[in-house]
Amino acid sequence: MARIGINIATGSLQKEEIIVGIDLGTTNSLISFIHPDAKQPVALKEHNSSSMVPSVIYFDEQGNITVGEEARKKLITEPQHTIFSAKRLMGKTFNDIKENASLFSYRIIDDNKDGLVKVQVGDKFYSPVDLSSFILKELKHRAEHILKTPVNKAVITVPAYFNDAQRQATRDAGKLAGLDVLRIINEPTAASLAYGIGLNKAEEKIIAVYDLGGGTFDVSVLKISNGIFEVLSTNGDTYLGGDDIDNAIVKHWLQQAGVNEDDLQQNKEFAQAIRLKAEAAKIYLSDNDNFEQELNGDTLAINRATFNELIWPLVDKTIKACGAALKDAGLKAADISVIVMVGGSSRIPLIKESVGNFFGRAVNDTVNPDEVVALGAAIQADILAGNNRDLLLLDITPLSLGIETMGGLMDVLIPRNSKIPHMVSRQYTTYKDGQGGIKISVYQGERDMVADNRKLAEFNLTGIPGMPAGLPKVEVSFMLNADGILVVKAKELRSGVEQSIQVKSQLDLTDELLEKMLLDSITHAKEDIATRALAEARTEGEQLLSTTEKFIQKNAVSLSKEELIQTSQAMQALQLSLTMEDKDLIHTKVEALNDISRPYAERIMDEAVSQAMKGKAI
Repeated sequence: MARIGINIATGSLQKEEIIVGIDLGTTNSLISFIHPDAKQPVALKEHNSSSMVPSVIYFDEQGNITVGEEARKKLITEPQHTIFSAKRLMGKTFNDIKENASLFSYRIIDDNKDGLVKVQVGDKFYSPVDLSSFILKELKHRAEHILKTPVNKAVITVPAYFNDAQRQATRDAGKLAGLDVLRIINEPTAASLAYGIGLNKAEEKIIAVYDLGGGTFDVSVLKISNGIFEVLSTNGDTYLGGDDIDNAIVKHWLQQAGVNEDDLQQNKEFAQAIRLKAEAAKIYLSDNDNFEQELNGDTLAINRATFNELIWPLVDKTIKACGAALKDAGLKAADISVIVMVGGSSRIPLIKESVGNFFGRAVNDTVNPDEVVALGAAIQADILAGNNRDLLLLDITPLSLGIETMGGLMDVLIPRNSKIPHMVSRQYTTYKDGQGGIKISVYQGERDMVADNRKLAEFNLTGIPGMPAGLPKVEVSFMLNADGILVVKAKELRSGVEQSIQVKSQLDLTDELLEKMLLDSITHAKEDIATRALAEARTEGEQLLSTTEKFIQKNAVSLSKEELIQTSQAMQALQLSLTMEDKDLIHTKVEALNDISRPYAERIMDEAVSQAMKGKAI
């Protein structure tokens, strides 16, 4: 008997499985789809509630997870257990974010390594992929509740400046949330699609997308030709957004009342209350000249002229970024034919006026700036579903392509559904001193461990000059041409040693095998990510043991007996944890060894520098 899907929410027949569009934002996230009757993109929301889900995750004492508005309320009362701005951590090492680490109220692990950051909540450790997956899971659940139908496929948007590691981390988060991520697309591209720009294949335009969100700002210049979006340049500030505008109003009110900002930190409930009033003032002043409300019996007032004066330094920063983006693209303001506005704070009249003046033309803000990116993602999803016949879909690679890295992990270089032809390069290094060769094993598939994927080819890059571990720089390049031929090249950049191989990437790939591999990747997503996390933790632990052992051998005379005993005990504890199946335990023992060794490592380094300053050899 044939099964016919009926959408209970709309009553319409479902011919195809729903593919949703997701805007995974720093401050808020949204999910959208193409309405089957109206054929227009719609941001999903329940009744009169907002379509926006705050990108905030709260962990209670029992380990239960809450995402969204309820979690946001915990930011003030339980900051150590409440995670915000996880998107800023995606694909980042601690070195990438250490200058802004103080802005996060939760614990980000500083292990002085180039490994990806981890967040500690109680005795549990979470990666940015874990955290983002919780938000995506909430969006998936929300969509299924509203649409009364399973949601398993999605298009997710990312900033244009996201690098390969950040895009792969976003894909991994989707997979962990139970979503088959068909495509990762740039936020400015999605915003353009929502405005109908680029839907006409004959159209050729250069546009600017001005995106001022809650916590981030970026401006992108795009060239659109034959339905292809090319990012010419992007600029901005990942620590500038609507929150800073709210803070400017709060500071103004505190100065008026003669209250010190430091005192505000002592009264967290009042701090949250006055920030909410500031946000209300910001929104109200977009359509009115004067704002006045009471808080604890005191009057809080501000007019639009004062507001504009307060925020002008922030607005000016964004205008300077627009100028920098134009310069990087080698263009003048007159070359831009459309300016698309994105993000809630882009509604502010001073901002619209300033951006319009800079580009010499009125901005286009007819689509809801909070929803525009998610709506564009839904349009892209509709194209991928084959419902929009007007747009040509370029050939894509059906399965991810990557290489094996330490711990038997699959490191994806070309994700599934990437347009072809495609070229990408990534740098790797050795993990043993004097290592003269590296085995490059090429795999195809969606699982986290190479053992679960298809091996396509293997070759050895030999002749690497003997160097300490971590010093060689091996660049691996994947070049996939329009015929599906993959050329893999490995080159040690310091010595110039090079080797390459040609692979037919889709060899013997039947529809049945493709379907099975994709289904397995979703079915086993949770255990795969857990296995990957354990393998990564073990690799990190092994490398720390190795470097600590070398350091002790070289500097034993500079250490006290107590330091040597403590280090030995911590190393034994870490060694034992590596035999367990508990990545949190390994992370805890890694942290313990780091806490013991960091003080004396810094002391010995300072002594060495001091000796060098005296003109003596180190």
